[in-house]
Order: sequence, then C-alpha cells, then structure tokens
Amino acid sequence: MLAPLLAKAQGFKLPENQKFEKIKFELINNIIVIPIDINGTELKFVFDSGVSKPILFNLSDQDSIPINNVSEVTIRGLGGGEPMKALSSQGNTFKLGKARNYSQDLYVVLDKGINFSTSLGIPVHGILGYEIFRDFVVEINYQSQHIKLHNPRLYERKQNKRSQTLPLSIEKRKAYVEGTVLMRDSENIHVKLLVDTGSSDALWLLHQPEKGLEIPEKNYEDFLGRGLSGDIFGKRTKVSGVKIGDFELKDAKAAFPYRESFGYIQNFGDRNGSVGGEILKRFNFIFDYQSGLITLRKNGNFKSPFQYNLAGIDLQHNGLRYIAESIAGLNGVVRDDDNSSFGNVQILLENKTRLSLVPEIIVSGIRAGSPAAEAGLREGDVILAVNGKSVHRYKLQEILSMLNEKEGKRIKVLIERYNKDLLFTFVLKKVFDDDD
Repeated sequence: MLAPLLAKAQGFKLPENQKFEKIKFELINNIIVIPIDINGTELKFVFDSGVSKPILFNLSDQDSIPINNVSEVTIRGLGGGEPMKALSSQGNTFKLGKARNYSQDLYVVLDKGINFSTSLGIPVHGILGYEIFRDFVVEINYQSQHIKLHNPRLYERKQNKRSQTLPLSIEKRKAYVEGTVLMRDSENIHVKLLVDTGSSDALWLLHQPEKGLEIPEKNYEDFLGRGLSGDIFGKRTKVSGVKIGDFELKDAKAAFPYRESFGYIQNFGDRNGSVGGEILKRFNFIFDYQSGLITLRKNGNFKSPFQYNLAGIDLQHNGLRYIAESIAGLNGVVRDDDNSSFGNVQILLENKTRLSLVPEIIVSGIRAGSPAAEAGLREGDVILAVNGKSVHRYKLQEILSMLNEKEGKRIKVLIERYNKDLLFTFVLKKVFDDDD
C-alpha cells in the first residue's frame, strides 16, 4: 500500500543505485536546450538556473498536453511589460532521461506573444531549472554539450588541479557566485553575480555608482535580450576584465540593463549583476546546491573572442513561406535540403520546379547608427540571402554569424520589402576602438 504513496513523493529522483544520468543538449546562442517529457508529451525546454518554477509556453493548436489541478495566477519576468495571466498546475509528471518527478508544479502561459522559438530558431516550449539543480549534483559540459545529473547520495567529489571549487550561495531558489570586475580605470570591484544559464549574454551589471559600477564612457544603446515580460534594453560596453576564482577573462563584453527591465524587483540586496551563457560556455561546471559549492574548469571555448552585433541587426523567424527553385538536371531528382527544424514540405512541379516550405527570416530590430541601419535596412525586412547564400539553407544562428563575421568584412544582404527584392551593402565596423 505504501508503494503508490512513495511513487508520488515530490522531487526528481533517479532509479535506485543509479549514480548519474547523462543527457545531451543543444547549445543555441549560448543557451542550453534540453529534451523533457511532461505528462507523456515530448517537449524542449531552456535549462535556466535563473528560473524558480518550470514555465510552459508557446503552445500551438496542434499541441496536446494534459495538465493537472489548474488555477489562475499572475506572474512577471524580466522586461518592461505588464504582469501576465498564467495557469498554475500541480501534480504533473516530468521525465528527464531516467530522472523522474511525479508531482511537479508548473506555470502555463497562454499568451502567444511569449515565444522564444522565433529568436532561437528551433521550437522551444518552456523553461525550467531550480528543481533539477536542487535535486541533483549537476555537471554541465559546455564543450561536449551534455549534462550529468548525479545522485547526491552516491556522488563522490574528485580533485583536479585544473579545476577550482568556490562557494555558491542559494537565495530564493537562485544561485550566486562572487567575483571581481576590472573597470576601465583599473579599479577592481568585488561583485556578487547571479548565475544565469538562461541568458545568452556575457555579463550584466547593475548601475551602482556608489559601489564603483559606473557605466564606461564608451557605450551604445543595445537590445540585450527578451524576458517573459518583454524586451530588455540597456547600454552595451566592455570592462577590462572579469574574474571568477582564479580565472580571468580580459576585455570582457558587458552590459548595463535599464532599471525598468527589473521593475518587479524592489530590492537587489547585495547583488551586483549576473553572469550568462557567453561567459559560462567557456567553462565546464559542477553545481552542488546542497553543499553550496560550484566547481569550474576552463574548456576549449575559454579564449574565444566575445561576439558583438557588428551589423546591428536582430533576426527572428516569422512563420513559413514557399520558395520556388529550379531543379538542376533533367532526371527529376530533388536534392535534400536540411530544413528539419521546421519541416521540409516540398512540391514538385512537372519535374522542373520545386516549391519548398521554409522558415521566413525577418529583421526584428536594428540598432540606430549601425552599418545596417546606415545602409538602409529596416525592421520587418525579409532576409533572402547573405553574401549570395540563400538563408533558407542555414540555421538562424548561422545566418547571424554570416552577418557579423569580422570587422572590415563587406556584407551584401538581399531582402524583400513590399514584394520587391532589394540589395544592400555595408561594411562591418568595430563597436569599440582598440584603445578603449
């Protein structure tokens, strides 16, 4: 009689005596996307250490996901928008590999405007984090793109000369690590940073002049990301360096988000900012929430240059569109394009022309004064090709890389505007001079 009751115990667990479960993930724009089963439905979630409860969104008319014990609530995330209505659901079954939770709470956001799939380029249905970190010792290998969920009862900590273990404080279901920011005037400032695997950016700092965190003179206004409550803007800049433990990253990319993006947070306490995926991906981590420890070891990404939006263009998916292509050869053989992320519907017309259903990529934002803006590109333009390469053959992040390859690169962008094809050319420029 006790077996059903024990099976319903809250929290994620592995099968008895299993030491760990290994799960592959996709790293997209510095963000970890993992597969998860919720009440029998296979979904993809962002693995976000900055979120306290799982949130399900981006439900389409085709999705069929049973959820249990529902009531209405109001929630709010980062961004300057208003709080949103959501459903609170209890007693759901979550499966992550062989890890199981038979009584998981979650929020369901019904607002179709909340959709991270358009900016990531793959279908993403939600975010989760804290419960996984709470119930396991979580090892994240950014380089090989896998996570190990270690059974805390059976986990044995190993010593490694190339690794360093630091204190990790857990406050209100969020993890914080201490570090040092080296400002442009060579002043070293001790900081307490939120560890945010759900952020694609590098380093966010709060504007706290009284603590020495003043916005450097060299900066520009930029789109920093998208939160549950809207878009986040701030001042993009860089600092002389950031240190976590003994590891130092020089000339680190940084940003100071505008205060209104955190409107729902009344008191930051002793927090000074957050560290996101563009820095985190340079290490492999072991998070041990129960012991209050984090172990980090630099990997092959450590010396990778920080990526800036040199072109000044933000892109997103905007549904699907048909394109017509002539078939090379007369035998009617259709070459196999990789559009698996959003389907690959094709129609063959008289063995001469192929109609393919492909993602439509549009300019979702453009930075004032950027090379793309000065060339004449506008928000809403449909991107057809970059440097002669048809964009429907590439993933969204690959297209962004083409647009921001290196300083001095000449970029040619073919777009569609009001049913006309237009070609724009611009040269990529550094956003900061070498002597900044």
